[in-house]
Amino acid sequence: MQVSTVGLDIAKNVFQVHGVDDHGRTVLRRKVSRGQLLKLFTGLEPCLIGMEACATAHHWARELGALGHEVRLMPPAYVKAYVKRNKNDAADAEAICEAVTRPTMRFVPVKSAEAQSVLMLHRARHLLVRQRTAQASAMRAHLAEYGIVAARGISRLRDLLPALDAGARIIPELARQTLLLVAQLIEALTIQIRKIDTELLRWHRINPVSQRLETIPGIGFITAMAASVRDARAFRSGRQFAAWLGLVPRQNSSGGKDRLGGISKMGDRYLRHLLVIGATAVVRYTRRKTTTISLWANRLLERKPARLVTVAVANKMARIVWAVMARQENYRTVPVAA
Repeated sequence: MQVSTVGLDIAKNVFQVHGVDDHGRTVLRRKVSRGQLLKLFTGLEPCLIGMEACATAHHWARELGALGHEVRLMPPAYVKAYVKRNKNDAADAEAICEAVTRPTMRFVPVKSAEAQSVLMLHRARHLLVRQRTAQASAMRAHLAEYGIVAARGISRLRDLLPALDAGARIIPELARQTLLLVAQLIEALTIQIRKIDTELLRWHRINPVSQRLETIPGIGFITAMAASVRDARAFRSGRQFAAWLGLVPRQNSSGGKDRLGGISKMGDRYLRHLLVIGATAVVRYTRRKTTTISLWANRLLERKPARLVTVAVANKMARIVWAVMARQENYRTVPVAA
């Protein structure tokens, strides 16, 4: 059986395989269980395998690549156009097999196990921060019912702890015990976040790419570690990298008329979130500095809203990130006089 291209629709336990030969004729169409997948591809000659870049895709890409096959991952949105009629596993596998051979198809680089572990730290930290924010908001809301309020910010929660003292009679005992449980949960989440920050900082200190990215204004070690696991060679330019992050206007152009809307918000939501936060810090303290980015942001602030300027600065930061990774050099601050 001469199989040259395979479309593999992955799932949790059942996988659909669609293979064609050099002439495009279907020679393999099979439903395979999880335990039999590697055995099937072990018996095949090295071929091109296409998969959608979804959950567990990078794991199977590494496993199949170790068998000598060439594995290419594609965004699911780009494969959808090749699905004919009704959607099912067989139709999805056939569409993947067709899409992977297109010359204009864009592919997703296969992540290594170490790169995935770093991203897992980021995802875990993001989840813990969200949970801590939810618990802090609940605690503020409950205490406000008894007339106890504090300034905004997670650091200001300590100002509310004296109200939970056993000697204070402002809060009933039942409510005090409940709020103490919430306070203990917030403290436990804070400890876990600090542990993850320590681990990320350790990775940052041994990663030269992350250290170069930290030289960019508005980027700390957390954003630098999140961006350093990307492959700059997958993008032709900094603009393409910024477009992949969703930091460019959404287009709805037709008939020679250009219509631009808000930012597309496509691509990696987490990295876009970090860049926008960093850009917000740059814009907030930009009036105190005289760098090229600060002067450019100040000119925008004279005629544009602050949030729009923040996204524009994030777009510029994304382009600088790509340039630093592609050229493998530190960010150089251009003199203002130039």
